[in-house]
Amino acid sequence: MQLPGFARSRTFLAALLAAVLLVGVSAWLALPPQASAPVTVQPESHTDAKPAARPPAVPGPPWRYGRSDARFTVVEYADLECPFCRTYFPVLKRWIDKHPEAVLQWHHLPLAMHEPAASAEARLVECVGVAGGHAAFWQAVEWVYAHTRGDGQGLPEGLRYPDLAPAVQQCLASERPGALIHAQAEEAAKSGVTATPALLLRDRETGKTVLLHGPVEGDALLSALDLLAAGGQAAAEPSRSPDMPAASVGVMPR
Repeated sequence: MQLPGFARSRTFLAALLAAVLLVGVSAWLALPPQASAPVTVQPESHTDAKPAARPPAVPGPPWRYGRSDARFTVVEYADLECPFCRTYFPVLKRWIDKHPEAVLQWHHLPLAMHEPAASAEARLVECVGVAGGHAAFWQAVEWVYAHTRGDGQGLPEGLRYPDLAPAVQQCLASERPGALIHAQAEEAAKSGVTATPALLLRDRETGKTVLLHGPVEGDALLSALDLLAAGGQAAAEPSRSPDMPAASVGVMPR
């Protein structure tokens, strides 16, 4: 048996709850729609992006033979028609092979008495190097020295360098190699170099230099490097006369 008062109270509570729900729903429906939360777009990170590929650098000059980290640079002023240069070139290369502290660098110096063959051959080896790199340049120098008649007579009539690639031919048709050779010849004259072969030794650590004339023997080269390492700088007396017979170069390397 339920008490009448309790029943009335429960009925009243149910009605009150329904009214509260109705008011809440009405208020919610009356609210304006909420804007969506803004989306923050992060800029694309480029930290992992690979840098754009750089065009390959044109190899040389200067043309070098030996270790790139060598302390001493042996700059050879050479003429491709010079018979003394032809004899001395392989000797000097062998000396460089035995002395990793030095690197050989080529410097064109075609002599007036050997023109126009000397400049024509200098243009050839320069363009072969531009097309093929350092190894191709030194190979071209060896080829010219092996085939030229020397003393300005040039290469035998009709003889052509093997495998003249289109890049070599384009280079030969341009003004680039001639301008470079002319600039190097002028630089040599300003340095007091008028005969070939001649060597300029440079110490990368101290910046000191020693100028040697003629095909220099191994002992003289080592003495000059010792002088540079000690901080000396001088125009050394020729260890051999520039007009001496090529056969008197002596025994190298040492």
